Amino acid sequence: MKSWRASSARQGFRASLFLLGLTYQGFGGLSLGFALLAWALGEDTRGFALAALLGLGLGRLFQLLGHPEAEPRRAEVFASVALVWLLVPVLGAVPYWLSGGLSYLDALFESVSGFTTTGATVLADFGRFGESLLLWRGFTQWMGGVGIVVLFLVIFPQLQVAGRQAFFAESTGVEKERLTPKLRQTGLAVLKVYLLLTLAAFLAYGLSGIPWFEALANALATAPAGGFSPNPLSFAAYSPLAQWLAVGFMFLAGVNFLLQYRFLFGGEVRPLLKDAEFRAYTGVVLLFGSLLAFYLYTHHLYGLEESLRHAFFQVVSVLTTTGFASVDFAAWVVPAQAVLVFLMFLGGSAGSAAGGIKLVRWLLLVGLLRREVTRTLHPKAVLPLRLGSRVIPEEAMRQVAVFIFLYTVLFGLGALALALLEGDFVVAFTASAQAIGNIGPGLGEVGPMGSYAGLAPLSKLILIFLMWAGRLEILPVALLFSPELWRRLR
Repeated sequence: MKSWRASSARQGFRASLFLLGLTYQGFGGLSLGFALLAWALGEDTRGFALAALLGLGLGRLFQLLGHPEAEPRRAEVFASVALVWLLVPVLGAVPYWLSGGLSYLDALFESVSGFTTTGATVLADFGRFGESLLLWRGFTQWMGGVGIVVLFLVIFPQLQVAGRQAFFAESTGVEKERLTPKLRQTGLAVLKVYLLLTLAAFLAYGLSGIPWFEALANALATAPAGGFSPNPLSFAAYSPLAQWLAVGFMFLAGVNFLLQYRFLFGGEVRPLLKDAEFRAYTGVVLLFGSLLAFYLYTHHLYGLEESLRHAFFQVVSVLTTTGFASVDFAAWVVPAQAVLVFLMFLGGSAGSAAGGIKLVRWLLLVGLLRREVTRTLHPKAVLPLRLGSRVIPEEAMRQVAVFIFLYTVLFGLGALALALLEGDFVVAFTASAQAIGNIGPGLGEVGPMGSYAGLAPLSKLILIFLMWAGRLEILPVALLFSPELWRRLR
């Protein structure tokens, strides 16, 4: 039995190596393309060139050591996906380090923030980055938003069993809707919506008056709900029209992509309108956008149109975990800030680019609470938990409970550690909340017009861990610290 387990673990490890090898080669090829772009623009090519060399070389080595048809077990796949999401940003940090002049820790922070679509930045002086690096920032978010495994499953069908299992490991938590019986086709459907959203945002931003380069970089950061703007003032630097357009595109980035696919390519409106999570998502945007706009207007902070624009912009930006800003909301009065901090703990829709806890989990918890109250009055009643017309299995509810427990614990520990290190509770609380929710800006020093550059090195490492854990929805990361996993791999 022990030898069989060891053999199975080795097979799972080979599948993980093959996945990592293909991923590294893909990013090596992309880095080579960016090196050529930097050369054409007359910018420093060393960072991209070294990233290309490491990606292609190490990727080929990992691919030779791995095997696409090896069938890893569930725990090994979760651990492998967590490692892929850690090792890819390690490679992606090289251009920031060599060409951008950042320390490697700051470069790693920027890279992890990009790939996890967090949008928190250590850049205080955007002028130190050329156009190739600013575009790389947006492109890392674009790749991270659709999902590294989803992207490579579409491009490399030879991933086979390992890729299929990794797809589900990357999409943990509440079960996502599957559009087709073949995962590659499902991934392709998601990618179609993603590309269409990116292209539409690029054209709309450019036509609204945003310089075309900045329009492209912002579009690459909008579709994944990322928030890396090439402008240090984010969308506060652009026209009201551009800000209203961004509200619409951010909203779409937080809607389940498969529902959007059915609507855009199949003309199916009813699944979208009948979806309980979409209705809740729309309701939250309308409710909190209106409340915040009413507060901003009645307290004479802005005129009516400005109040509506800034309120809905920031509500959608924080709810979808995009992190763009139309104004420095860190300078708002506390009640207005409190609305945004509350929204940090909601999140967008499952199956979208949004991070955070996700509204579907809150809907399930509310349903569970109602069921338990009813059971108190009717102990013998059979009360299946439903979400819309779907009956939710108890296993899904256990996953929701475990996720929210781990999410809360990690957020609390992160906030405590940052408070001890930084001596600022507001910074610690909001930085921890934004990192694990992949949101981007916090309050105070780390507000939307601020930077994380001034934080202590250990604080940055804590935030890197929280961003990584939040993007993977915690469970794959928790498995890496499980003694049971390592006993299986021995």
